[in-house]
Amino acid sequence: MLRFGVHSGQQYSTFEECLGLWQRAEELGFDWVSLFDHYRPPLGGPDGPCFDGPALLAALAARTSRVRCALLVSAVTWRHPAVAAAAAATIDHISSGRLEFGVGAGGPDLGYEQFGLPFPDSGTRLTMLEEYCGILRRLWDGERVTFHGEHYRLTDAYLRPRPLQRRLPLVIGGGGERRTLRVVARHADVWNTLAGDLDGYRRKVGLLAGYCAEEGRRPAEIRQSITFRAVLAPTPEEAGRRRAERLALLPPGSPDLAEYLTFGTPEQCVTDLLAYAEVGVRDFLLGCRPPLDWQTIELFATRVVPELRARAHATRS
Repeated sequence: MLRFGVHSGQQYSTFEECLGLWQRAEELGFDWVSLFDHYRPPLGGPDGPCFDGPALLAALAARTSRVRCALLVSAVTWRHPAVAAAAAATIDHISSGRLEFGVGAGGPDLGYEQFGLPFPDSGTRLTMLEEYCGILRRLWDGERVTFHGEHYRLTDAYLRPRPLQRRLPLVIGGGGERRTLRVVARHADVWNTLAGDLDGYRRKVGLLAGYCAEEGRRPAEIRQSITFRAVLAPTPEEAGRRRAERLALLPPGSPDLAEYLTFGTPEQCVTDLLAYAEVGVRDFLLGCRPPLDWQTIELFATRVVPELRARAHATRS
């Protein structure tokens, strides 16, 4: 089954603006809405707004009733895995069992310098991620955990109450081909990455299948999830105009530009996404940030989602 969502982030100036997006997404029939877990995202600049991820997620979960509520993703550098496990279990209860919790090795964030937080090298962070995922799963599954690793130490640790879900979905974010995908193969229920170019994504899928074989897992046990951005309009002419307007909002050389998969009509977006469905993607998450592009959000919900569901079903049949 395909799922469609909005990756909203939390770079809003008021709680009401973010809440309005989540509740509207639920009304539009989206399956999923997610935050990230940055403190000072570089794109927002050194003084841009950004709410705390887990705290905001708990509040939004309490004010929605159906959509899956996700953190996509939390960096291993922010908090101890036992603390993260307890926060996740709490939010799962608040949401009545709708949480999907994402973790990753982390990337650039102005908070490291502003707050004086350590930011280890990528190799160290990936070793932390391996230990982190194992600790989360064991605590969520109700084990009494003693673990003395390279980065974390737990002695007779126990989590109560456990998550409401029998198996709280662990999302691992990232596309590193040598180490991240190995961690995904070992621990993930869902693998999320930016869509990127299709050939590159297809190569990663093949690598992940090989790592799954080494771990004794079937690739189908791990849901493939992509995050992307789009600018949609009813006609190609209007799409071109709206593309120019959106690009004018981005600073020169913005890394965000590479996240845009479609500048065009809903039909073009269906074509672009169907290619990813054909290589196994089951979760399609539309990235949004202020100023919100409501036309794209609503066209995606009303014209892309039903058509892509139908075409993907026909392809599988």
